[in-house]
Amino acid sequence: MTRSSLYKSIAALVALASAAAFALPAQAEYEDIWPDLKSSVFGATDIADADGVITLEAPVRAEDAALVPITIRMPAATAAKVKKVTLVVDKNPAPVAAAFSFGAAAGNGDRMLSTRIRINRYTFVRAVAETDDGKLHMAVKFVKAAGGCSAPFGKDYETALEGLGNTKVKSVPASIAGTHEAQVMIRHPSFTGMQIDPMTRVTPPARFVEDLEVKAGGETVFRMEGGITISEDPNFRFTFTPGSNGLIEVSGKDTAGSEFSGKSNVDGS
Repeated sequence: MTRSSLYKSIAALVALASAAAFALPAQAEYEDIWPDLKSSVFGATDIADADGVITLEAPVRAEDAALVPITIRMPAATAAKVKKVTLVVDKNPAPVAAAFSFGAAAGNGDRMLSTRIRINRYTFVRAVAETDDGKLHMAVKFVKAAGGCSAPFGKDYETALEGLGNTKVKSVPASIAGTHEAQVMIRHPSFTGMQIDPMTRVTPPARFVEDLEVKAGGETVFRMEGGITISEDPNFRFTFTPGSNGLIEVSGKDTAGSEFSGKSNVDGS
């Protein structure tokens, strides 16, 4: 799916989610919504559920709906076959949270990607992996959280923009034996278009990281097409295969056209 078609799908799903927001209560509501979401984002392709190709970790009840930690894992037996993972939050205003395309530096062993997202109301969160044979595989969690997309950013608009694009890269202790892990932290308010400036009471327009690429040794670890669901100050922890020079490079841009980059000598040790 191209970026333009992804955004068209998001726009259509915003209307769908809004219409469904006042429908049936409790979990039955989500069971009705998913077929439409699935059709809009993935078409008629069948999706295998809980077959072990991908797993998803998320809290049952989030402490902060604007900073919900999620971790996607792919075992070594199948990780090398996964070329893309799409993160979907059923009940968010823009259900497609992000799409991650993996490159050679993602490695062939156990693979992990962790980030933080916003959740607007009780919802299913889905990680859908596309393998190199075109098949889709899904892991699902139900998360109890509300208000994450409209939660105020706690500072005035100009202050929120200070340091925008400042990018840090660092090595972190590996959580999976035999792997290398790193963390990328980006200074960015990730405005959703639904938050109110506490000083002016004006709602700033949506502005978020729409494109992000992480490379190790000149090879792509992953490339992300993002949306409003990725939290303020985006944070990514991931496994990777270090290149001969131990260099990790990050580049990206947001929806206002601001570009940012960062790099660090990270060998994963």
